[in-house]
Amino acid sequence: MLNTLLIEDDLDLAETVVQYLALEQIQCDHASNGVAGLHLLNNHHFDVVLLDLNLPRMDGLSVCSALRKDGNDTPILMLTALDQLSDKLAGFDAGTDDYLVKPFEMEELVVRIEALSRRRSGQVQKLSCADLILNLNEKTATRSGQALRLSPIGWKILELLMRASPNTISRDMLESSIWGDETPDSNSLKVHLFNLRKAVDTPFNQPLIHTIQGQGFAIKVPTNEKKA
Repeated sequence: MLNTLLIEDDLDLAETVVQYLALEQIQCDHASNGVAGLHLLNNHHFDVVLLDLNLPRMDGLSVCSALRKDGNDTPILMLTALDQLSDKLAGFDAGTDDYLVKPFEMEELVVRIEALSRRRSGQVQKLSCADLILNLNEKTATRSGQALRLSPIGWKILELLMRASPNTISRDMLESSIWGDETPDSNSLKVHLFNLRKAVDTPFNQPLIHTIQGQGFAIKVPTNEKKA
């Protein structure tokens, strides 16, 4: 069952949405203001967030921006009565993944929830795994607070691995994502991974970059630690 969070101050609409989604086998928790919604998001896992724009205590744009700056990649569907292009652009700039203008049909809401639930948001501004942090806006990488020096290719590999973490990415997928159809010789990826490991793992106690035999590569938190 999908687990969603609705952050909406219109209690009548919220009750209608929660009840309708329950009929569609979609669990929906509710928060009536931005601060309460952000607290729930920081302490619980949700597959999709339904976020009103005009909220008391903390508006929807601020909630969305705070989540993305913190590295939360939960897909966000913004719900609002504001239908101007500038309003939509502001929502996407803050980190929303989709936009639905009120009033909306419940059937369309369900379709959009299901579509968003099948992926993670690409709007995050920070990716983290244990003490390794990538700031996507500033194009900086740090581990235990120490700046890492990465080549452009090394950065691309690390970002791909971090976005997929803890899942594995195959060698073919890495090469295709980095070089497209112009894949260099077979040793190029090996060399770049070697240099990336030197920067990310060698100076530290625990390795984070792992070769998964017969599958590819992954960034994983050591079993005795938790993902940040």
